[in-house]
Order: sequence, then C-alpha cells, then structure tokens
Amino acid sequence: MDIAALIAQYGYAMVFLGTLFEGESVLLLAGYAAHLGYLDFAVLTGVAGLGALTGDQFFFWLGRRHGTILLRRRPALHGKVQRALDLIQKHPAGIILAMRFMWGLRIALPVAVGLSKVNRWHFFWLNLASAALWAPLVGGAGYLFGALLSRHLAVLHRVEHWVMLGLVATLLILRGYLHSRHIRS
Repeated sequence: MDIAALIAQYGYAMVFLGTLFEGESVLLLAGYAAHLGYLDFAVLTGVAGLGALTGDQFFFWLGRRHGTILLRRRPALHGKVQRALDLIQKHPAGIILAMRFMWGLRIALPVAVGLSKVNRWHFFWLNLASAALWAPLVGGAGYLFGALLSRHLAVLHRVEHWVMLGLVATLLILRGYLHSRHIRS
C-alpha cells in the first residue's frame, strides 16, 4: 500500500486523534494532503475542529474533576498554575478563545480553566468558536503551503510522497525535541 492510499484510508482518523492533543503539525500536513487531493478540505476541517473541541473538553473536565489532586501530586506546578488562574480570572473569554493558538499550552490551559470558576457552558461555546476558527486557519495554511510548493517546484510532483514523509518525520522529531525540553524544565 502506498502513502496516498494510507492517507486516503486513515487520514481523517489520524487528524481526529492528532487534534485531540496539540494537533497543529498534524493539521498542517493534512492541509497539504488536501491540496494534493488525498483528503477533502471541508471534511478535514470539520474532523479537526471536532477533535480539538473534544480534546479540550476532556482536559477541561480533567481540571474540573481532578485538578486539585493533580496539583497535590505535583507541587512544583502550583506557581505556574496560579499565574494561569490569575490570567483566566482577568480575561476568561480571551484566554479560552486564544488558548488553541498557543503552542505548548493546549493541554495545560484547558486543565487550568477547569480549575477556575469558569462556567462549563461558557467554556464549551467559546471553545467551539475557537475550534471553528482554528481548524480552517491551520488547515488552510497547510493547503496554501502545498499550493506554493506545487507552483514553484515542478520537480515536487515526482517526489511529493517523499517530501510528505520527510515533513512528517521532521515535525515528529521537532515535536519530540520540544517535548523533551519541556519535561526537563
């Protein structure tokens, strides 16, 4: 089975799973795959928005339900969480709308909002609006990147599968590196 068939068969499922967490890299690559015709852009953005919404709702619930237990187990996080809670208290709507665009904080912020006094329905509607903006913007960036590559690199057509594989590998390595740096700090 070649990479095009794999993307066509499992692409939407991988986008959903990838966007449950910090899914920018997955969505950028999926936007590129949509440009190549492997995925439908409208379906892609719907699946990505649903995955992002579902993931953030889960992490909000986790913070609401188990946040104090998590903080007791990790006292070193208390200062950072308190700073986040102070920001959330001052600007709840702005933080909720912007959190999806804050790389590296997409899991921590919904947990912190769950710890705050923000109403769950208020969080849901703002989170829905944020996901509805985020999915087409990030997916569209991947789509436009693909269009730019296709237009300017005639050779790309012969090696596009290898380019996509290289991009996936590069993003995974970068993500692993950033994750390991985050864990060490």
